[in-house]
Amino acid sequence: MVKRGPLPVDPIAEAKRQWVAHGWTDAAAGMSAVTSIIRAQQLMLARIDAALKPFGLSFARYEMLRLLAFTRQGRMPMASAIARLQVHPTSVTNTVDRLTRAGLVEREPHPEDGRAAMLVLLPAGRELVERATAALNTSVFESPGLSDEDTADLVSIIARLRKASGDFTDPRPVPDPL
Repeated sequence: MVKRGPLPVDPIAEAKRQWVAHGWTDAAAGMSAVTSIIRAQQLMLARIDAALKPFGLSFARYEMLRLLAFTRQGRMPMASAIARLQVHPTSVTNTVDRLTRAGLVEREPHPEDGRAAMLVLLPAGRELVERATAALNTSVFESPGLSDEDTADLVSIIARLRKASGDFTDPRPVPDPL
């Protein structure tokens, strides 16, 4: 793919102008917001992909390794991984298959449910995800392209959108210890 410079005109602003010109004024701001979010995702994924390429990881495989590395023992039921990653079970299965073939993760029988599988992070997977996380932190997460204030505002706005869309609910208050 050829790297190109910035466009002379913001195509999303132009699309919004065209929406208004075609009489879709009520939808123009929403189209602009949705298209802007999708384009921002493309830009962020390109940065993430570039940071993960030296490690031979896609973002999906990285997320699975990072999720397992966050657990106390480096293991969790496959169903829990599916729920936490919020992706289709087939996608998780494919991701786990690739990580297994690479010697980074293994499946074990669930100790209580014979139909379920436990995902186990192997030492090579733990070492790789730590190095990949350091690279992502340095090249993407520490400087996402916005000021700290804009970053906090953006996260807050998107969280409201996600919550209103049913993506999550406010956690219940944790009771005080007895």
